[in-house]
Amino acid sequence: MGPRTLEHGSAGRFSGVAARFRAVVVALFLGCLMFAAQSLPAGQSHTTWSDYGGAPDSSQYSALGLINRSNVSRLQIAWTFPTGDDNRYFFNPIQAHGLTYVLAEDNSIVALNAETGKQVWVHPADPHTEILMDRGINYWESKDGRERRLLFASNHFLQAIDARTGKSILSFGVSGRVDLKQGLGRDPRTLSLVQSTSPGRVFEDLLILGSATNQGYGSAPGDIRAFDVRTGKLVWTFHTIPHPGETGYDTWPKDAWKRVGGANCWSGMALDEKRAIVYVPTASAKYNFYGADRHGADLFADCLLALNARTGKLLWYFQMVHHDIWDYDNAAAPKLLTVWHDGRKVDAVAQVGKTGFVWVFNRVTGKPLWPIEERPEPASDVPGEETWPTQPFPLKPPPFARQTFTVADLSPLIADPQEAERFRREIETSRNGGLFTPPALADTMEMPGNSGGANWGSAAADPAGSSLYVLSMDLPCMLKLERDESRDASPGGSIAQDGHFIFESNCRLCHGADLKGSPPAIPSLVGIGARLTREEIAATVRQGRGPMPGFPKLEDADVRALIAFLLDPSPAEAESGLGAGDAGLGQPSRANRRIDSPSSEPRSASPEPTTRYLSGFGFMLTSAGVPAIKPPWSSLTAYDMDTGSIKWQIPVGDVPELAAKGIRNTGYPFVKTGPVVTAGGLIFTATRDHMVRAYDADTGKVLWEKRLDAPLQGMPSVYEVNGREYLVVCDAAPEVSDPAAQTHIRGAYVAFALPRSGGE
Repeated sequence: MGPRTLEHGSAGRFSGVAARFRAVVVALFLGCLMFAAQSLPAGQSHTTWSDYGGAPDSSQYSALGLINRSNVSRLQIAWTFPTGDDNRYFFNPIQAHGLTYVLAEDNSIVALNAETGKQVWVHPADPHTEILMDRGINYWESKDGRERRLLFASNHFLQAIDARTGKSILSFGVSGRVDLKQGLGRDPRTLSLVQSTSPGRVFEDLLILGSATNQGYGSAPGDIRAFDVRTGKLVWTFHTIPHPGETGYDTWPKDAWKRVGGANCWSGMALDEKRAIVYVPTASAKYNFYGADRHGADLFADCLLALNARTGKLLWYFQMVHHDIWDYDNAAAPKLLTVWHDGRKVDAVAQVGKTGFVWVFNRVTGKPLWPIEERPEPASDVPGEETWPTQPFPLKPPPFARQTFTVADLSPLIADPQEAERFRREIETSRNGGLFTPPALADTMEMPGNSGGANWGSAAADPAGSSLYVLSMDLPCMLKLERDESRDASPGGSIAQDGHFIFESNCRLCHGADLKGSPPAIPSLVGIGARLTREEIAATVRQGRGPMPGFPKLEDADVRALIAFLLDPSPAEAESGLGAGDAGLGQPSRANRRIDSPSSEPRSASPEPTTRYLSGFGFMLTSAGVPAIKPPWSSLTAYDMDTGSIKWQIPVGDVPELAAKGIRNTGYPFVKTGPVVTAGGLIFTATRDHMVRAYDADTGKVLWEKRLDAPLQGMPSVYEVNGREYLVVCDAAPEVSDPAAQTHIRGAYVAFALPRSGGE
């Protein structure tokens, strides 16, 4: 299949499209309130916050305007609910029928009185919770309102609880649980990570779910699945790595679906409820940086999919990256807008990605609103790799992130001349040919980087207007592939020595030979035993965490050995194997000590390469822990989507240590923050510099800010109860990356509101 046929795929068309876009009166065109109300999709009034991101369309928009430009400076704390621990939370609270639902108290789900913040009930977390849907949960209620459920996943089991009482609904699935590792065409015992930490989307009586699949060789496939909210029964599946006879099967090697993973939706989806279309952004295929076992364009990795929400049938698709070897996921949920284009109103869907591009399509047909051209890109010279000859570039709108990093862009804030010179040499000697420079056996520049550009929750839109807001970060990375020696050799010393071998083979590329990493993006492993239990270390190794991939095929004995090395135990403890049952790994086995050992699946006609290559994520950070590129390191960009142009762009946040020296407007690096826009003309953000801010949506000017105790992450929630509007943020995202600074910050949910008449 050539690049021309990949430029746009379509399966099925809707009839009567023209009827939906009849001419509108001048008053509607001018955007009066009547137009705003009529333009909103059916069932999406945006006056509640009962869905992750505010509504099924994932707009991160509130139609409430009680808090607005004229009075936002008067916001004050209405209530605070402590999480009860010092865990890291970035949960988006949801609200329905007077209750606000949050994650707190050792990963329990807690219902609060939405007006007072007082606890109503607690649903305890599963014992030994290793992975949780910790960015948000799903709410569903029957048409008559008699049944109300919360749906979430924990430890790879989908669960349902009563939204009124917090009690488990045991008729759901088997004794209240649905095993998400089942039904993926693989032996569930070989799947380490399937469940995403992001919630799915509720449509009618279905819960549509994506997944997380690790980032290494042998990861799980990224199937999109829909489950019945009452019974837990699987209703439909869309294979993002196609099976024989399905569209896109010929863009992979034969039977790739049996062994290649990824092409998953881990961040979020958007629903057009009126048309019953779910828009699904997908991530790269795995392994991230080397694709010799997946020659071809790899549909449906790095795509925007339009699926029939009732059946899972493919309606149309567009692939943003062919044969991704850069980890350039579509990491944010799509945004649904109605824009004025070519003389008429068009219902559109916009997708932002790690590359810094904004892609805009007709929501029904999938036709791009502005031209997209395929450009030739360099071929890889790594043995076994076959890059795709072209990549798509949208000609409009302009990118929101920087896409190159040269010596001229080096940060002037690097105080040490030797460090600055080291970065200069690295940049000058690297392969540096733009966005799609293939990772090589030599240093290869990647910009905006595999964690740069847009990430989860990082875009918001006014669905009744034509404004799109993107919060992004610029984080250059230096990739370098190295042979995976662990496939060709086996350790044979003590358990601690074996652990050192495991570390060198898999962890050193990111965490460094000295284990110090590059905080805060890559945490230090020095003294990790003071911060994590052995069980938590084992879970992190198995499942992955943040940008770190999991290692699902690592033998139990290897995990035990790695823990022994990281904890630096006494020789006696090391030789004892840490004791049977430590870290929940059972009895040690000395046999076949290799990582990513071949799958038990029958070998296909296109076998996996005998040599594998690995690269660290390569974050280019200074000794001060900030990106080596000149600031701003994070930005908020406002687009006029009628014209496809940028209205304004501003830095988001400050680095406190630099601000104390008078260096402002740097943008706080490593933002994974969801902006929320409101009908009051405001954009709210909560960032890791401890600040909650309100910006003027028309100009980007800061109108109000408040410092809280802990770093903030995730997205705020906006809702109204009894005529009072509330802004709720999760003030609970501490990270202790320096073992010498054993600071324990207790987090909290903080609600802001305007003063009541006559005072509080």
